[in-house]
Amino acid sequence: MRWKFLLVIGTLGAASFSPAEAQNNVFRLPPIVAVDAPAQPGALPLYPKGAPPLAGAAVREHWGKMLDEMIVRNVTKPTITPYLPPSGKATGAAVIVAPGGAFMQLSMLYEGEKVAQYLSSQGIAAFVLKYRLQPTPPTEADYAHVMAEKMAAAAHSDVEQGPPPSFQPAIDDGAEAVRHVRERAALYGINPKRVGMIGFSAGAMATLGVTLANEPASRPDFIGLIYGPMSAVKVPAEAPPMFVAIAADDPLFGKSGFAIVDAWRAARKPVELHVYQAGGHGFGMHNTHTSTVLWPGQLVEWMRANGLLGGEPRKDGLNEK
Repeated sequence: MRWKFLLVIGTLGAASFSPAEAQNNVFRLPPIVAVDAPAQPGALPLYPKGAPPLAGAAVREHWGKMLDEMIVRNVTKPTITPYLPPSGKATGAAVIVAPGGAFMQLSMLYEGEKVAQYLSSQGIAAFVLKYRLQPTPPTEADYAHVMAEKMAAAAHSDVEQGPPPSFQPAIDDGAEAVRHVRERAALYGINPKRVGMIGFSAGAMATLGVTLANEPASRPDFIGLIYGPMSAVKVPAEAPPMFVAIAADDPLFGKSGFAIVDAWRAARKPVELHVYQAGGHGFGMHNTHTSTVLWPGQLVEWMRANGLLGGEPRKDGLNEK
């Protein structure tokens, strides 16, 4: 009997395993269709003087369509794209949005543009971060083979061994993005003390890496981990409030408890956890016909409750130290 579930790293799309395939670590990606790079209006170079070099980097970026998702890989020149709310609606809050994709690709639509558009509609300045990635083969067929192997290994990994390995250039780009937004607060019409970062899957790992580095100039004022790893971490004394959203049937990070949330609570730092009954990994802004569709609004309400959208924080214990 075949069984199916949504197994997505940064919205890779629907994939299926049979029991025999699962035992053999087989993972099948949806077809990837190469497309020309989009215009990317408004995208700003994250490093105006040139990005740090990346070992083994490809000559150019590769863009593609995977189902209805727009993906990019072989990124070596990171960018940040602002989505600013109308001045009359702006709350002064800002969020850097880090898409996911196993540090091999970025899901630029359902974990990038659509997220930023929603946040902007709520009066929150959003900035989509296209960060550097691990080099991958130039052809779609070769890339699909490499990614399939990585996904199969991830699906069968032992999450109890701690968080999966991250990618330092992505963390560095996340830190630079926080500095970029904070230093240009007046230009963007935001409060430099209300600059947050949210990430999806690998983007959540990058967000967490920026936070744990604990550098004052690049430390986010709040963070959101959307289907990121749940392993325990050492929480810095200056750790910001954290929002966490994950589906209970997440085949990668839903296998164990919520040790990272326990760690934040033990450090007496504000944290909110949403566990949805179903939704798999990589729901992003997709309509999954599950309760995962609630997370964007819940994130905004959490920000409001913590005084991040202006006004006073609610007296409901969220801000107790």
